[in-house]
Amino acid sequence: MSGHVSSRVSSSNFESTRRRLTPKQAETVDRLCAAAVEVLREEDFAGLTVRTVAARAGVGPATAYTYFSSKEHLVAEVFWRRLSQLPRPESDGLAETARVVGVLRDIALMLADEPGLSAAVTNALLGNDPDVEHLRLRIGIEIRERLVSALEVGHDPDVLETLELLYAGALLRAGMGYGSYENLADQLERSATIILE
Repeated sequence: MSGHVSSRVSSSNFESTRRRLTPKQAETVDRLCAAAVEVLREEDFAGLTVRTVAARAGVGPATAYTYFSSKEHLVAEVFWRRLSQLPRPESDGLAETARVVGVLRDIALMLADEPGLSAAVTNALLGNDPDVEHLRLRIGIEIRERLVSALEVGHDPDVLETLELLYAGALLRAGMGYGSYENLADQLERSATIILE
């Protein structure tokens, strides 16, 4: 989620899993993602395994590994799906600061009601699995595009990079257990306001 993510790369150029999916395969991936969230309600990230998720989803472990190379890949996919499905905030008539704060708050609160998942996301996104790196790039592009659309035309690129670093640092901080995602949203709002005003 670095500020060095190229804004020229469109997230639509990438598949979220390692291959294109038929409708039946997509349904299997949906079940695996839902099962991962269920398991994370009971176990922490250390206790999560692809095998456990596969069993919960009613899928064979070999099938699960066809779609996900690791538990990090699976959790990163869950985060990507939630982010990509998150509606863009309404920004008509709002000042730049309010638009940016809306973007950051929405992303932070996306995981607020799932503490197990939110803690797992930080661990997963720090992984060096190539599939995680691919999703981390997509996530970074999506967050960048949301911030760019919230900023004034002709914004300072350093401000955009600072906001990206703010979000990435906040995500890491929350994943380390320093406060809730509700508090994270408030902290992001305060910090973004200082940066923009």
